[in-house]
Amino acid sequence: MRIVKIMLAALVLLAGIGIAKAPDAKAPGAMAESWSDILARARGQTVYWNAWAGDERINAYIQWVGTRVQAEHGVTLRHVKLADTAEAVSRVLAEKTAGRTEGGSVDLIWINGENFAAMKRGHMLFGPFTQDLPNFALVDTAGKPTTLADFTIPTDGLESPWGMAQFVFMMDSARVKNPPKSIPALLDWAKANPGRFSYPAPPDFIGSTFLKQALAELTPDREILQKPANEADFAAATAPLWTWLEALHPTLWREGAAFPKSGPALRQMLDDSTLDMALSFHPGEASSLIAEGKLPDSVRTFVLDGGTIGNTHFVAIPFNASAKEGAMAVANFLLSPEAQARKQDPAHWGDGTVLELDSLPAADKARFTAIDLGVATLSPEQLGSALPEPHPSWMTRIEEEWLKRYSR
Repeated sequence: MRIVKIMLAALVLLAGIGIAKAPDAKAPGAMAESWSDILARARGQTVYWNAWAGDERINAYIQWVGTRVQAEHGVTLRHVKLADTAEAVSRVLAEKTAGRTEGGSVDLIWINGENFAAMKRGHMLFGPFTQDLPNFALVDTAGKPTTLADFTIPTDGLESPWGMAQFVFMMDSARVKNPPKSIPALLDWAKANPGRFSYPAPPDFIGSTFLKQALAELTPDREILQKPANEADFAAATAPLWTWLEALHPTLWREGAAFPKSGPALRQMLDDSTLDMALSFHPGEASSLIAEGKLPDSVRTFVLDGGTIGNTHFVAIPFNASAKEGAMAVANFLLSPEAQARKQDPAHWGDGTVLELDSLPAADKARFTAIDLGVATLSPEQLGSALPEPHPSWMTRIEEEWLKRYSR
C-alpha cells in the first residue's frame, strides 16, 4: 500500500499553487438532520468502494456486504478492485487537482497507514463522519486505541474502523518443530535451514510489514519509530536492519536473488512445500486456508516473544464522493455485530473485530462465542499485546531504501 511518487509530487504542487482546501471538516449534519435522513438519502445510491482485491475470501466478503446493504438500505455496492490502494488515492488527488469538488469517482476507500496520512494531509477526505454512525458506539476505542490513531496519525473522525490485524508467522509443524521466537533467532533458523524461508518483495504490504517487524526488534530505540523519520534518525535506526538483512538474504529461497511477489504467493509456496514458513497479517488466515484445503493440516501460527506489529484498518470517504450518504450506510453496516462476526469467522475471512464484545447484547455476543476460530488460530492471550505501527514515514523510507539495495 505504498504512495506512488507522482502522488506525493502532486501534493507538493497543490500546496504550492494554493488550491483551496477540500471541505474535509464538513459535518454530515449539514446534509441531513438525522441518521434516518442520511439513510433516506442513501437509498438508491451506488457506492463505488475502492478496495484491495488480492484475496478471494475478502472479495467474497465484500460481495456479501453488497447483498446486505442492498437488502437493508437499497444501496448498490460496486467493488472497484485494486492491486494497490495508492491507485485510488492518486485518482482522488487528480480530481482535486482538476477542481472536481463534486461527483467524484471514488465513494469509499479501504485505507490505512501512509495512504490515510497523505489524504488527510492533502485535505482529500470527507468528514468527520464516524460519530454520526450509530454502530460506532460499539467500537472498543478504549481497549483498542488504534481505532482512533492510524499509524500514529489521529483519525479525527475521517475514517471508520472495520477490522483488527496483527502480524503472525505460519509454519508447517511437520517440518518445523521449534519455531524461532525472535528476529535474531529467525536468522539462526534460516542459516540452519537454507532455502526454506523468504518474504514478499516490498512494496508488497506483507513484505514491508516484515521489515518493520524486524526493525522494531533490532533498532536501539524503538520509541523513535513513533515520530516522523528524518535523515539522521533513519540512518541510525535502520543500520541494524540492513546488517541483519545482509546476513539473512544468502540463506533465503533462491539465495535472495528473487522474492515472492505477494503474501498469497508466499502462502502458495508453503502449501507446495517449497518453503517451511509464510507470513500473514491475519491471525485466522491459516485456519481459513486449512479449511479450504489450501494449506496442509499441519500448518500452525506463531508470534515472536517480544510481540508483533498490529493495527486497525479503516474505510474513508473522499471529499468529493458522489454517494456520501450511501458510503456512510456501508461504513455503519461494516460495524454491525452481524458483519463483524462474519468477518471474524475463518470460514469467511478470520479478521479480528473492532467491537467491545462485553458491552454487546447477549444475542450479538453469542454470534462471536459461536465462532470456531480454527485449529491454527492463536487465542488473544497467545497473540499477546500488539506492537504499535511506526509513523507512516518509516514505511515509505524503508521501502525506498530496500528497493535501492535489493531490487533487480
